[in-house]
Amino acid sequence: MRIDLHCHSTASDGTDRPAELVRHAAAAGLDVIALTDHDTTRGHAEAVAALPAGLTLVPGAELSCRVDGISMHMLAYLFDPEEPALLAERELVRDDRVPRAKGMVAKLNALGVPVTWEQVERIAAGGSVGRPHVASALVELGVVETVSDAFTEEWLADGGRAYAPKHETDPFEAIRLVKAAGGVCVFAHPAAAKRGRTVPESAIAEMAAAGLDGIEVDHMDHDAAAKDRLRGLAKELGLLVTGSSDYHGSRKTVALGDYTTDPEVYGEITRRATGAFPVPGAGGA
Repeated sequence: MRIDLHCHSTASDGTDRPAELVRHAAAAGLDVIALTDHDTTRGHAEAVAALPAGLTLVPGAELSCRVDGISMHMLAYLFDPEEPALLAERELVRDDRVPRAKGMVAKLNALGVPVTWEQVERIAAGGSVGRPHVASALVELGVVETVSDAFTEEWLADGGRAYAPKHETDPFEAIRLVKAAGGVCVFAHPAAAKRGRTVPESAIAEMAAAGLDGIEVDHMDHDAAAKDRLRGLAKELGLLVTGSSDYHGSRKTVALGDYTTDPEVYGEITRRATGAFPVPGAGGA
């Protein structure tokens, strides 16, 4: 089995519509794909309706968190999307994305960059607006060559000249909420140092004690040394090890299935979840 547990659609900051994403996943030879848009599940229904036979969809979301001033992302799988407390927290985070993006536009304008909110809104196309949409606007204007080039201290990285904060969930609260909704929690790309400061291993140990299920090890932003270190940490803490592409369509160079999760780990994730179930494809439109 080929299993990719971290992918995005136009419901957040990917460039493939949910229906396109599942069709592309089937064409790439994947057996299981997780749709984990940022702080939203709005793409799930479209993905399920288009799900090709032979492909299984894992409903999920990537939750925006912050601990000790460090931004981090928590992958939540197979939770009840209607559980009130987790739904309210996701909406709080998502609703704060618009004023945050407008704040970044204002800072860029003050730096002499002629980006507009209308441009960012057009690029987001109704998705959960985020920094990648602002970064794409900078690419359109020729300020940077790639979206990744915008995530530096010069521009949009944490603490960068045009960075603006948003509401982010405490990860221990995120774990509690996801668990209460019957879901499974995996810390996304924990050693992605090029994105900014990373969470110390001591904090990951505390999260493990609080119910964290796993860490995403095989990821494009982790070099070989980081992967080895994280595998050792996972073994020490009794955490599951996942791998995934963090696919965003044309917004990133990584392809669907470039990094995958072991079938035994996937099986353990599904065994632990009680809030929702993987959806087998029946040959969608």
